[in-house]
Amino acid sequence: MKTGGSSFWNSGAVPLIKPEFLSSIIAAASDIALVVAEDSTILSVIVNTTAQSFGNLSHWEGRPIADFLADDSVEKFRKAHSRHLAGDLLVTPIEINHEDSAAWRYPIRYSFHHFNDGNATLLLGRDLRPIAETQQQLVQAQIALEQGYEARREFDSRYRIMLSKTTDAVLFVSVQDGRISDCSDAAADILGLNRDAAWGTPLAHLLANRSSAELMESLLNASLVEDGGGRIEVTSERAGHRLVIAPSVFRAGGQRILHCALTTAGDVPQITDTEVGRAALLYRAASDAIVFADMDGNILTANDSFLDLVGAAHGGDVRDKSLGDFLVRGQIDLSVLVENAHRTGYMRTFSTKLLSALGARLSVEISATKLTESTGPILAFVIRDVSRVEGVRSGGSMPNTDDGGRSVMELVGSASLKDIVAETTDVVEKMCIETAVSLTKNNRVAAAEMLGLSRQSLYVKLRKFGLLRKD
Repeated sequence: MKTGGSSFWNSGAVPLIKPEFLSSIIAAASDIALVVAEDSTILSVIVNTTAQSFGNLSHWEGRPIADFLADDSVEKFRKAHSRHLAGDLLVTPIEINHEDSAAWRYPIRYSFHHFNDGNATLLLGRDLRPIAETQQQLVQAQIALEQGYEARREFDSRYRIMLSKTTDAVLFVSVQDGRISDCSDAAADILGLNRDAAWGTPLAHLLANRSSAELMESLLNASLVEDGGGRIEVTSERAGHRLVIAPSVFRAGGQRILHCALTTAGDVPQITDTEVGRAALLYRAASDAIVFADMDGNILTANDSFLDLVGAAHGGDVRDKSLGDFLVRGQIDLSVLVENAHRTGYMRTFSTKLLSALGARLSVEISATKLTESTGPILAFVIRDVSRVEGVRSGGSMPNTDDGGRSVMELVGSASLKDIVAETTDVVEKMCIETAVSLTKNNRVAAAEMLGLSRQSLYVKLRKFGLLRKD
């Protein structure tokens, strides 16, 4: 007996495979195997034990295979089966889609084999669903990649147009090598060259008497100044005029980049002595109280109008005290003012009550502004007494309240007075709660104290107006 070549299988040395082993061999050699009669009736179905997703297909036996084929696969199978029965050798397997009343569908690649001396055909099939899923994932990945490329191209287009059209002189400098990575046309004009020539050029080479290492160190140090107040003065090598650079640093693609805003020294606004004198006169003679405080709300200076409101004899009585000591709600009101001014630079109007040294309470409106001095940022508060205005308002007519496009005046005649008052009350109550939650940055404890409610009452009203989950 030979062990090599095809003679081993043709010599009869291989014993006949027992029927109980034949089905397991066929199942292991394929994912699904079908024995189909000459009239296309399924005689037997064998499913690989590892292919659990097929389920039980015993109900296929004894029925035409066309009952379990998709419409686009019936004719394909009929032609291939006819060729096989005619004796043609089907070298290329066919791919058909199975489906049944269970409403599932999956593709199978079948190869045709003679089963016995009769016209029964053995179909050995491979499940193509893993390949189809992989192809689908590749298609989705390709679509996502194309969308990313398209978004990147759109962003690059907007970026290029902005740099070419803006009148601001800005340039981007790599911290690692000090070279210009990009710039606007206005910046290139100030430096005395065109935009294409500026790309990749060390910034120090375009400035007089500046080495690259020293320039980068100066720019980085200036970028560390809070609120963008850091600036350095340089001289353009080509144009010869003085420039002011305001740098800020950011990180992109794992590298630090300097965003540099350029202005000529003559364009930097200067505060004249006359303006300083007028500001000082306004501070002393203003009818509204003006207070300067540090970023924690501790009073640095205050004008006479503020001293009159709180009943202080002179500035030393209020200096170094917290402004919250003179507010009815204390630190809660002060935190709202300071946090909003620090975040946005200012707060236009905040209504509260001022507490004097004698215990009197005055209704006031406070505006806060964040200022930047050479020694650091400070806060300026303008406080206006509105107690008289509130008296006039309380004696006047009630303003219209808009709720969903309907004013109070529009409700007259369509509802009873009791219903109108109830609806208006709910609208005003909801507006007040929304305002308090917004001013306290969603601090429910502070909002409840600001509104004079308990925390439990506030949560009940938030739930009533659908504001409990509102950011």
